[in-house]
Amino acid sequence: MSNEILTVKNLTKVYGKREAAAKALDGVSLSVQEGEYVGIMGPSGSGKTTLLNCVSTIDSPTSGSIVIDGQELTRMRGKALARFRRERLGFIFQDCNLLDTLTAFENIALALSILRTPPNQVRRRVEETAELLGISDCLHKYPYQMSGGQQQRCAAARAIVTRPALVLADEPTGALDSKSSRMLLDRLAVLNEEMGATILMVTHDAFTASCCRRVVFLRDGQIFLELHRDGVDRKTFFARIIRVVTQLGGEMEDVL
Repeated sequence: MSNEILTVKNLTKVYGKREAAAKALDGVSLSVQEGEYVGIMGPSGSGKTTLLNCVSTIDSPTSGSIVIDGQELTRMRGKALARFRRERLGFIFQDCNLLDTLTAFENIALALSILRTPPNQVRRRVEETAELLGISDCLHKYPYQMSGGQQQRCAAARAIVTRPALVLADEPTGALDSKSSRMLLDRLAVLNEEMGATILMVTHDAFTASCCRRVVFLRDGQIFLELHRDGVDRKTFFARIIRVVTQLGGEMEDVL
């Protein structure tokens, strides 16, 4: 039986006050098991980014609870929260946020250094993770010497090298061309299947979402529908996702 890595219960997020108040999340409940690869989709304003921001501790919910790896995040503050974020969460953003003055190896190793990983383990773990992501030949390069796809895979390596409980990806293919996107998605699938990485990914792109094992659709701050891949091939799953996007209406047509 898999462990539950993420449990979100009755999550509500309200921006503004009184007449100007707007509910970005309206009672969302969601659970993610260890080793799952879950996509979050929805039109602009559906609450998908707000949900990811609350789970990643970038934002605080108005009410409800978030439990990650047995820890109740909404009760954590200050240094304890910062330590949890550093040790148990991995982040992949649309902008890879690599440090320009460090090589790929140093960018990835930095995450381990912050956790005070013994130096004799750092090189091995960086090289193993780089190999999984197909960037072994980039380790000596600086970000400006790498393609956008290589930079994003380097960012993914940095996110996973610490072996976090949960990897949070926010539109990770958003700034990439189709070839680089496919390469990154293939590598994320490897991380999920071979390393057992638990991934929660927000995307507006149906092709990207078809890599996931489950896709949760949000509308107006609530869960509209969930799709499970259940062993079907990616092409079939993609077609199912498109049907749901069509159900959600023209709100998403501009981003597909």
